Amino acid sequence: MPLKLKGSCRCGAVSFSVDSHTPAPYQLCYCSICRKQQGGGGFAINLGALAATLEIEGQDRIGVYRAEIEDDEHPHCEASSGKRNYCRDCGSALWLYDPNWPDLIHPFASAIDSELPKPPSHVHLMLKYKAAWVEPDIRDGDETFDLYPKLSIADWHRKHGMWVD
Repeated sequence: MPLKLKGSCRCGAVSFSVDSHTPAPYQLCYCSICRKQQGGGGFAINLGALAATLEIEGQDRIGVYRAEIEDDEHPHCEASSGKRNYCRDCGSALWLYDPNWPDLIHPFASAIDSELPKPPSHVHLMLKYKAAWVEPDIRDGDETFDLYPKLSIADWHRKHGMWVD
C-alpha cells in the first residue's frame, strides 16, 4: 500500500493528501525555476505521487504558475507544461502537475507534513543552472548531473529498496 503523504501551506489555507510509492526526498533540483519558486537553499526537492489520489482542502486558495523557459535547451521562450500549484495567501509551493505525465503529481517535500523516509543518498540534478553562490553538499554515494539523471523517480526508488508497495 502506498504511503499517504499529508501536506499544507504555511498559513493553513490549503491542505492536501496524496498516495506515493516514491516518498524519499532524494532528488535535489538546482534549476532556476525550482530554486526561485521554492528552493531557499539553492535547490528544491520534488517527490512522486499518484495524481488520482490527490485530495485538497482549500482548492479556491490555490494559484497555478507556469514558468517561461529560455535557456540552452529551449532557445526560444516557451511556457513550461508543468503547472506549479501554490497557496495564493502565503505563497507556499505545494506541488507540480505536468500533463505530459498525467498519472503523476510531484509534491514539494517542503510542503509535506508527514514523516518522510530518509534516502541513502541524493541525486543532484540541473547543476548546469545552479546559482553561483550555491555549493552543493555532495556526499559519498551521491550522484550529480548537469541536466537530468537516467533513472526515473520510480526506478531510483526500486534500485535503492525505497519503493513503497
